[in-house]
Amino acid sequence: MKNVLLFILVVLVVFSCNRDHQSEQEIEKIPMDVKIERFDKMFSDVNPGNLSKLKQGYPFMFSKKYVDSFWIARTKDTLQIKLLNEVLKVFPEMNKEENDINSLFKHIKFYFPEFSPPRVITTTSFVDYRNRIIVTDTISLISIDNYLGSDHEFYQGIQKYIREDFNKEHIVVDLATEYANKYIYQKQNKTLLDEMIYSGKQLYFKDRVLPFKTEAERIGYTDAQLDWAHVNESYIWRYFIERELLFSTDSKLPGRFINAAPFSKFYLEEIDSESPARLGQYMGWQIVKAYMQNNKISLKEMLITSPEEIFNNSKFKPNK
Repeated sequence: MKNVLLFILVVLVVFSCNRDHQSEQEIEKIPMDVKIERFDKMFSDVNPGNLSKLKQGYPFMFSKKYVDSFWIARTKDTLQIKLLNEVLKVFPEMNKEENDINSLFKHIKFYFPEFSPPRVITTTSFVDYRNRIIVTDTISLISIDNYLGSDHEFYQGIQKYIREDFNKEHIVVDLATEYANKYIYQKQNKTLLDEMIYSGKQLYFKDRVLPFKTEAERIGYTDAQLDWAHVNESYIWRYFIERELLFSTDSKLPGRFINAAPFSKFYLEEIDSESPARLGQYMGWQIVKAYMQNNKISLKEMLITSPEEIFNNSKFKPNK
């Protein structure tokens, strides 16, 4: 009996790999030629003679409440000059990022045929890390001064756990997250499970559209942190179940298990300092993966499926 089950498992794995390979071949053929527009460079070269031309090309980058002299003065600001110089050191060109973004957009187009690739524009924001990427139907705005490397001097006043992914490799991951949010639909999150499933949808979306990134990169963990989550998956699940946390509406739970933090908060001295943050996101990811493995449903349909339905039909069992 064990041999039969093993054979079936191998067949399923091979079939899945072949299907994924075929999909990737189809995705690669999708035409996509998005060019990154370096507004940050253009703005650094602004002078009274060419400002009006730049404003015509990028009117959404210039607030009407400021007169032209304000923008000219800003280009001469000492901090702005230093910011732009540091950005140019890290991003003299963006060929790798451009290739990654084109691959991301090809994958989104494959799963969402109605998707129309936007203009991709880079700028600086005086390290407004809470708004690193802004996505609309026609524009994706990337503040690249937030991706200079986690140890850059500009970030020394920011807590380490927040700046761990302030690197150029994370640009396409953040961009994918913003697009996931555009396609996910859920009623207002009330329970920890709601939060977990929402995060799981985000991460599964990134599984599909960022196959060239590792699982650790998609969730923003180190390899060691992801290994810790894998090894302790059964313990984490038991902790949630025994304390009846899944359907709890305790407002402190997202801060303990969903949001960015130095570590997850089990309130157990022997485990808290070792655990990575956002383990609720990780567990939601595993539930959504199980749901997609056990149900014939498209990515698009899953993203608008209720958390309760996903959980009840996932047949999720943690690693032991």
